[in-house]
Amino acid sequence: MSVQPWGEPGSGYPPGKRSAGGWQPVPAPAVSSQAAMRAGHADRDRTLDVLKAAFAEGRLSVQEYEQRHEAVAAAQTYGQLAVLVADLPSGPMTAPPAAAATPVPATFMAVPPPQARPTNVLAVVSLVASLVGLSAPAVITGHIARSEIRRRNMDGDWAAVLGLVIGYLGCAFWTLMILLGFA
Repeated sequence: MSVQPWGEPGSGYPPGKRSAGGWQPVPAPAVSSQAAMRAGHADRDRTLDVLKAAFAEGRLSVQEYEQRHEAVAAAQTYGQLAVLVADLPSGPMTAPPAAAATPVPATFMAVPPPQARPTNVLAVVSLVASLVGLSAPAVITGHIARSEIRRRNMDGDWAAVLGLVIGYLGCAFWTLMILLGFA
């Protein structure tokens, strides 16, 4: 007969209390004063819940479950109840911590969606000003916008560049017109 984690059948009990090949609890030393306190129905129900969970998880055979169930009904103190579940976990076991801490390879990680960058307002102002014919303000706001876009990682560089090109062309046009007007 193999030795079970809770001891050999009948160990620690007088010969009259041994059952033939069945499970018998090993008496635990009284650790606290609560072991001698009387147990109530709610305490027995909690102990039965632990036994049911252990049986459902395959930790107890049918015979062990039945014997412990009967012992719970006969138990009168906390100590007697504690002995019945001392070798069982108090709830379902989770995955081992080592398995939970295993990192997922980068190959299998989901690719995050690209974050939308805000468009620089001065870039749009530069483009609109250059299209309206305000060349000098378009050039000034275009340069400020490109500086902010680089510094703050913003979108809208295309609008600032287009505003600068049209603004410089407008400035060149008006400069040429002024020079031709004097000639």
